[in-house]
Amino acid sequence: MQQAIEVYLQSVKQICPDVSQEALDFLKSGLSVSELPNKHFYIQAGEIQKQLGYVAKGLIRAFYIDDKGNDVTVNFIKEQDFASHYTVFGKEKPSKFFFQCIENTTIVNIPKEHLEKACATYPQIEHYARLVIEEAHAELLERMQGFLFDNAETRYLTFVRDNADLFRRVPMSQLCSYLGIERQHLTRIRKKLLQQ
Repeated sequence: MQQAIEVYLQSVKQICPDVSQEALDFLKSGLSVSELPNKHFYIQAGEIQKQLGYVAKGLIRAFYIDDKGNDVTVNFIKEQDFASHYTVFGKEKPSKFFFQCIENTTIVNIPKEHLEKACATYPQIEHYARLVIEEAHAELLERMQGFLFDNAETRYLTFVRDNADLFRRVPMSQLCSYLGIERQHLTRIRKKLLQQ
């Protein structure tokens, strides 16, 4: 468990190299670690998210249930990413998404109140938090633009390029849902690319 916290603190230093040891020690003082098995939910839709989850090891899928009862994958959260519904985190609003482990997962929990106190006390932590949120919004915007402007093949190639490490870890049905592609269509795309 201590190792997972150290992995997280190293990631803070990578994003914000000027962070002081005092700030890191304060941040560390409020952290906890969860070891979650495959298929376990980290966040349920309808819950108010009280902590940010840093994935130290494993893989989580974020999804929602549409009006026809289908689950629709919106994100895969791998090592060094955060499990969070960012638009409601800290606003006392319930998450619209489920966050479910698709591998055994180790998560560093950063409670909302502790993060807010760290940000208020240490400008470097506030800077770090802002950079994390900016990166999350940039990724969300890029994904939205992919659906608006890219065809299915381009979305698939972008996923393979950006997530080569996930390709064999994600079930095909969930990948199809994430890309907005029918399974048969994705099979045709993959066959065509193999023949090139």
